[in-house]
Parts: sequence; C-alpha cells; structure tokens
Amino acid sequence: MNVEDRFNLIREVGEEVITEEELKKLLEEKKHPIAYDGFEPSGKIHIAQGALRVININKMIKAGCKFKIFVADWHALANNKLGGDLDKIQTVGKYFIEVWKAAGIDTTNVEFVWGSDLVKDEKYWEKVMKVAVNSTLNRIVRCSQIMGRSESESLQASQIFYPCMQCADIFHLGVDIAQLGMDQRKVNMLAREIGPSLGFWKPVAVHHHMLMGLQEPPEENLPEIEKKIAMKMSKSKPDTAIFMHDPEQEVKRKISKAYCPERKTKDNPIIEYMKYIIFEKYKKIKIERSSKFGGDLELNNCHELESLFSEGKIHPLDLKNTAAKYINEILNPVRQHFEKNKKAKALKEEVESFNITR
Repeated sequence: MNVEDRFNLIREVGEEVITEEELKKLLEEKKHPIAYDGFEPSGKIHIAQGALRVININKMIKAGCKFKIFVADWHALANNKLGGDLDKIQTVGKYFIEVWKAAGIDTTNVEFVWGSDLVKDEKYWEKVMKVAVNSTLNRIVRCSQIMGRSESESLQASQIFYPCMQCADIFHLGVDIAQLGMDQRKVNMLAREIGPSLGFWKPVAVHHHMLMGLQEPPEENLPEIEKKIAMKMSKSKPDTAIFMHDPEQEVKRKISKAYCPERKTKDNPIIEYMKYIIFEKYKKIKIERSSKFGGDLELNNCHELESLFSEGKIHPLDLKNTAAKYINEILNPVRQHFEKNKKAKALKEEVESFNITR
C-alpha cells in the first residue's frame, strides 16, 4: 500500500487524529510504525472492547503498523479493580486475550505486553518519575477521566500514579501512534506536550470512536466529549451492553429494548452498530421483512441505511432484528471457542465467578 492508502485506512479508525500532518510524515518515514492500545483487565468484554477493537487493530496492521496490545494489570491494581487482587486481574487479562484471538485479531502482527513485565524494569519507573516531576497535581487529576473516574471523586493515592504510568507506557514501549479511545485523550495530550522536553518524542494520537450503549442518551447539555463518555457502552450497565459471548436470545432481548427512535440516526446505538461493526464485516446486508412492509431490502453501505431510515422507509423493529441477526453471526466464533476450548471455558467461568460490576 502507498502512503496515501495507509493514511486513509488509519484515518478510518480515528474519529480524531492529532495531527494528520504528523501521521502522514510518520508513514512516509516508517513502513512499520509501532501503534498501541491499552486495556485494564477488569471484567467481561463487550463488543466495543472486543469486536470493534479487533476491526480497528486489524486495520492498523493492514496499514503497516506493528501493534502492541498493552494488558494493563498493574494499572488495574492502581485503580483498585477487583479489590486490588492482582491474581484475579491477571486471570481477566488472559481471558481478554482469548476473546481477541477468537474474534479474529491478526495474532501474527500483534504483541501482547503485560504491565507486570514493564514494572520490573527500573528504567520504566524512571520514566514514570520524569512524567510526575514535569506535571502538576491538578493536571494529573484532570486525567482521571482515563480511569473511568471524575475529577470530583476522592481519588486514592495509587490512582494519582495511573496517568503518570500510562504516559510513561507510551515512551517505554516505543510507541509512534497512541491508538486509544476518545476517553483516553487527556493522557495522550499530556504525552505529546511533555515528551520532547523529557528527551522523548511527540506521539501521534489516533482516537477511535466510543461505541454507544443501548440506553437513551443523556438529556443534559454536556460538552461533546463528556456526552460521548456518558453514552459509551459500559460493563457497569450490563443490560445496555452486548458482551462477546452473550447467548443469541440475550443479544436479541437487549437489542429489542434498545433506544432506536424512528427516523433518528444521530445518537442511535443501533445505527452505530450497523456503521462501526456490521458494515465493517459485511459488504452488503439484507433487511428481511414481509412483502406488506416492502419486502426484503439489500443495502451496500451505512449511508444508504441512514438515508432510508431517516426517511421512515425502514422501521426501527426491522433495523433491530437485522442488527441482532448480524451481531449474533459475528459473535458465534467467540461463543464456540469458549464452549469447545477447555482452557478458554475455564477462564470464562473463573472470571464470571468474580462477579465483576465495574
């Protein structure tokens, strides 16, 4: 692929790229830049963490990136996930990896890196300290959003380390492209601001879209990024999240109850799943309906879908049934893996025994 094609593919992943000029220059200079995303192992994986991330990471790899998935077990410990039980956290991390593999991630071009390996290196802690020394406490507290916390919360001392660690991760892993969700934006901006002054570099930030949960969006007038965070899919609201091995009937039930007003395409979770997951997996989709409602309908892209839905030519119920059908098809390989593979099944059962809600 030429530089323009590689750039366009990465641009598909990023709802925001900081900056596009820097990304183009990077791709001109490096055939295989290092990109990364990090995950706290803190619960069952939903489709935003699973299916969407596999789609995005595989695109990054196709664009020539060497991708590092950072399993942030020590960060989860600092954030007091699972009561700070590192053994449980690491079990969840192993489960995460099983899900990504079953969902079709390009394992030949992905390196899984554990936080527990980084913390053994004193040079890592030297970077953490450099970040801390060159940041104010107020700035670090403003980054608490990356942990799923708010600035108004009473933070534990360990949670102050977290943004400093995540910023240091970028430089210790040699990351050229920080490819995380929009909710991680603040720490990526911190890394870009202080990196050169610490003798490092300014990483390109590619922030992907945060997939909505199935609930109705908040009514209050929030800044755009705060609204996106409030709307995003969350395991703490399990009835509004579709998990990677939810049974077929459970997927149908959740989607049948989802927010999906007639003719409205903006902030509509079902339209989002069609756009960001289903049309990424299928070149065309079929909406099955009886002849009295217009008969079956084949669509080639989400633009066609949005146009017809906004005109009232596709009913929300038909859209929901279609989304449930295709999402179930996408999840089938994951379900089968966790049913047939003894190791994966045992991991899933152990994770479910932790009764994780956050």
